[in-house]
Formats: sequence, structure tokens, C-alpha cells
Amino acid sequence: MANASASIEEFLAMLAAERGAAANTLAAYRRDLEGAEELTGELAKASRAKLAKLGGAWSDLAPSTVARKASALRQFFGFLMDEGLRDDDPSSALPRPATRRPLPKILSHEEIAALFSRAELEAAAGKAPAVRMLALLELLYGSGLRASELVSLPVAAVPRDAPFLTVTGKGGVARMVPVSRRAKDAIAAWMEVRTGDSTFLFPSRTGHITRVRLFQLLKALAGRADLAPEKISPHVLRHAFATHLLEGGADLRVLQTLLGHADIATTQIYTHVDAARLVALVNERHPLSERATLAEKRTAD
Repeated sequence: MANASASIEEFLAMLAAERGAAANTLAAYRRDLEGAEELTGELAKASRAKLAKLGGAWSDLAPSTVARKASALRQFFGFLMDEGLRDDDPSSALPRPATRRPLPKILSHEEIAALFSRAELEAAAGKAPAVRMLALLELLYGSGLRASELVSLPVAAVPRDAPFLTVTGKGGVARMVPVSRRAKDAIAAWMEVRTGDSTFLFPSRTGHITRVRLFQLLKALAGRADLAPEKISPHVLRHAFATHLLEGGADLRVLQTLLGHADIATTQIYTHVDAARLVALVNERHPLSERATLAEKRTAD
């Protein structure tokens, strides 16, 4: 049997090769696994009793952190069994803290309209910073890009004939993202005033604008639009994109593709915002919806 550190390296190599895990993801798994190994000894040979003691060692951590660490170990031991390196899975002894994923912050249609109204008003003067801000806003809310995806967009990704952007998301996975007519127009206006020969669509002096700078620009725009700056961020606009598309009738699988989620369970968090519409949809569109209920029949009789 391989020693513990070798097993961890093999597991991380599998994550990189088969799941396309990003460098940050691999580093997080490494920290969790090696941290557990410091407490249990040779992790690949750890017994149920040793794993059970981890709950006590993690008692001061947030439930979400404990859940993440336990998940990393469960996947590790599952890998060992798949590879024939263990005959048993001791991970059932790990703690299972009750966690609830926080719901995304929601922006109303009115708040989005106020944000765009201000951005459009400022961009109308043709000044480069304002024109750039409108293009950034259109791509965040109109295409649901992650902040990191947006700021690092190359000029080569700008659509010519086809209304799509080619975006490289988490784990280096590329996907096609539709670009609305509004966003296409905003990008075209930005290209007219953009200067320099940088390969990035939104360049800075040293490369491309940073996620921090994008965050700052949005906060400032929100303040000028008389919105609470703390409510606005690139991620909140991505949530608004997903939420409002779902409200408009988008299929959850389509939404998963647009957002670049590897697991549809990640996308399902958005369903909470439109529960009433989904109930109404079942009541109105299900084949049995036109049949009278037992209570209605009794009333008729």
C-alpha cells in the first residue's frame, strides 16, 4: 500500500485529470487532507476510531468548514476504495454538521433598472470609463459571467458574426455564453473608445482590470444610482441574471449550462426565489390541471 502522502498526491492528480479541478481547489483539498493527517497519522490507513476523533478537533470550526473538510476526506477514502488501496470506508465516522447554504442576495427588477439607467446616462457622454462601465454591467447581468471570467476576457472572445462569447471558467472548462444585442452594442461602443493594443478586452496598465477594481467600480455606480452599495457586487449581478431568467421561464438545465455549473445541485439554489411561479406552473400546465378536484365535484353536486 502506498504511504499516506503518496495516496494524497494520487488523489489530487485524479482530481486534476478527471475532474479538471482548478489550482485553488486542489490547494484547498491538500490543506484539508494534510491537516487531517497531522491529527490521525497515516491518513490512508486511518481507522474509524481515529476519524471519529476529528469531530472533537474541529469543534471550534464553523459547520460549513467542518462539512467541507469531511467532504474532502470522504472523497479521499472513496478514491482509495476505487483504487483497491482499502477494503473498507471509515468515513462514516466523520461528523456531519447540519449546514444550510446561504441563499443568494436578490436584486429586484427595479434596482437593476436604476443601475442601468445611471450607467446608460453616464455612457451617453461617450467618455471611456463610463462606456466601459456599461459594457461590464451588460456582461455581468446580461450573460451571468463570473467576475474572474469577465475581467480576463481576451479581445479574441468578442463575437463577430455569432452572438456568443467563448469563456474559460472554473477548472479551465470552456463554454459558449450568449451575448444579448444590448451587450453586443455596449461592447462595440467600448471598442470604439478603447485604446492600446492589449490582448485583454478590459485592459489595465499591467494586464487586465482586477476583480477588486470591478467590485469598486460597481459599488461606486450603485452609490450614484441611489442604491445601497453593500447590496451590489459582481456575484450579486450574476445571481440576478440567474434569478430573473428562472422567473422568465428558463429551464434549470439551460441555466446550469449558462452559469457553467458542473453540478446542477449548485444551480438549484435559485429555485427558492420562484417557488410561487413553479407551483402555479404545475397547477396550470399539468395534464390533470383541467380535471375538477374532489372538493370541486362535491360542491357541484
